[in-house]
Amino acid sequence: MPGKNHGPSIKDSDTYEALREDGASKQKAARIANAQANNSQHPSAKGGKAPPYEDWTKDELYQRAQELDVEGRSSMAKDELIHALRKG
Repeated sequence: MPGKNHGPSIKDSDTYEALREDGASKQKAARIANAQANNSQHPSAKGGKAPPYEDWTKDELYQRAQELDVEGRSSMAKDELIHALRKG
């Protein structure tokens, strides 16, 4: 239901609702919606600073998967971790 008032913490309610409908978590939707509503931030220009997952070690991928609570990460190979992180 776009346009719903989510309170003062959500700066762009329409973007928030669209992201939630697409499956984004409440936190992620709020973060993106608020960044897009802030003229001093440029969320589309922020990406691209980290190396691609293929350049990460398996341990680094595992740690990132652990941060994101990816299920089954302990038995995954490097390429499976990459796939799970991109999916997630």
